[in-house]
Amino acid sequence: MASDTDDLAFDVFSRQCPSRSTLEHATGRWGSLTLGALYEGSFRFNELRRRVDGVSEKMLSQTLHALERDGLVLREAQPVNPPRVNYELTPLGREVAERLLGLIHLVEGRMDDVLAARTRYDETRGGR
Repeated sequence: MASDTDDLAFDVFSRQCPSRSTLEHATGRWGSLTLGALYEGSFRFNELRRRVDGVSEKMLSQTLHALERDGLVLREAQPVNPPRVNYELTPLGREVAERLLGLIHLVEGRMDDVLAARTRYDETRGGR
């Protein structure tokens, strides 16, 4: 029986497929948090860094470059002094962020279950 992915030109399960790196950029820790934050609106770099608690300046910069290259984030430099740069989602980035936020909300809403599972696991396996 053929699957829905048989007709697609790209296959994220193939290590050579360029879709894999885009998936990694969007779903990695900093990528997903950055996309989720930008779903709230346009941010300047330091505003975004404060919103994505714990991300270093270097990691946020690398993340934004990767997401911009993939067409998910738009970097808009305004010609003022001092320079002002805003980041926002492209239409594609907005679509990806919507799906990520669905997962984020699911995880947040089920954390009681997750914490209970962790406790059971640790009690039976002598974990942390």
